[in-house]
Amino acid sequence: MTSTTTGGVVARGREATIVGTGSAVPSRLVTNEELSAQLGEDIDPFVRGTLGIAQRHWCTPDESTADLAEAAARAALTAAGLSPAQIDLLIVATDTPEYVSPATSSVVHGRLGLTNAGTFDLNAGCAGFVTAIDTAWKYIRADERYSRVLVIGAYAMSKYLNPHDKKTLTIFADGAGAAVIEAGPVPGLLSSELFADGRYCDGMGVFAGGTHTPITREILDENVQQYLRFVQKYPASVNEEGWPRIVQSVLARTGHTPNDVDLWLWTQVNRSTIDVVMRGLGQPLARAHTIMHKWGYTGSACLPMALDDAVRSGRVKDGDLIVLTGSGAGLAMGSLAMRWRGSAVAAPSPLPTTSA
Repeated sequence: MTSTTTGGVVARGREATIVGTGSAVPSRLVTNEELSAQLGEDIDPFVRGTLGIAQRHWCTPDESTADLAEAAARAALTAAGLSPAQIDLLIVATDTPEYVSPATSSVVHGRLGLTNAGTFDLNAGCAGFVTAIDTAWKYIRADERYSRVLVIGAYAMSKYLNPHDKKTLTIFADGAGAAVIEAGPVPGLLSSELFADGRYCDGMGVFAGGTHTPITREILDENVQQYLRFVQKYPASVNEEGWPRIVQSVLARTGHTPNDVDLWLWTQVNRSTIDVVMRGLGQPLARAHTIMHKWGYTGSACLPMALDDAVRSGRVKDGDLIVLTGSGAGLAMGSLAMRWRGSAVAAPSPLPTTSA
C-alpha cells in the first residue's frame, strides 16, 4: 500500500533490519593502575568493583572522532557486504564532534566516499545511537528513496577530560560503533521509544565552546568550563526506575515481556546499576552483555560497540530478541526492541588495537 505526497512516494509498512555491525577503539590503552598513579590514589576498588571498568582506550593527539567513526563504519560495511555507493543516508550520533562546524558526518561521508547518500549529525548525548537507529528506521518506513542507512555512534570524550578530575577521568573513554540498517520484507526493528527530561540539562556536560560560553582567554585561564564536568548528581532513580519503565513500554507494543528477551544491552557506565535493573526485571545478569571492563564508558558509542561485540563473540543468534537502552546527559533516554536477522561477518578494523 502506498500514498503519494509532495515529497514523493511514501511506502507504508516497509520493514527494516540491521544487516552489519562494526566497532573501533583508538590505539592508546589506559589502565586503572596508570590512572591511580596519576591521581595519587587507588581508584581500582570503586572503578572496577562498582562501575566494572578495568581499562579504557583514549585517542592519541593525532586521533579524533572522525577517525573512530570511519573505522567502525568500514567494519560495518564489510560485515553487511555492501559498498559505500550502496548507502542512501549516513547518520552520525555524537556529542564530541570533529568540529563545531561542519558536521562530523560530512567529514566521514567524504572519507568513505558515500556518493549516493545524504548525511547529518545527531546529538542526543549517550542516547544518541538509539535515537539515530530510530531516525533511520523512520526514514526507511516513510520514504522508499532510503533503503540502506549507515548509523554511527562515535565518542572521543578523552579530549575534554580534566587530568585532575577523578570523577570523569576514571570513567570516560573513546570509541565508535556502527550499524547498517536495510529495508526488507521481514521485521527486524520492532518498537522504540524516546524520553527526555530537560530539567537535568545542566547536570553534566562540556559547557564552554558553544554560543552561550565561547572559548575566550578568560575561560582558558579559569581552566574549568572547557572540560567535561558533573555539576548536578542525577538521582539513582533516573536509570533504576527509568530504564525498566521505558523497556516495559517498548516491549508491550511488541506483545513481549522481559522474559522473552534474549539479550539486554544497557548504557555501559555502571555495572551495579545494570545489576539492580536486571534483578528488578526478574532477569539473570548473564543476559546483559557488557563491555565496560575493557573499553570503559564510550557514551553514544557504547551500545553499538556492545552490539558488535556480542555479535562477533557469538552471543547473538538468528531470531534473538534484543533490547537496547541508552541514557545520558540532557537528560535523554531511548530504548529499542529488535529481532536479530542473521549474523554479521567478522572483519578487522583499520585501527591498530581495535578489539572489534
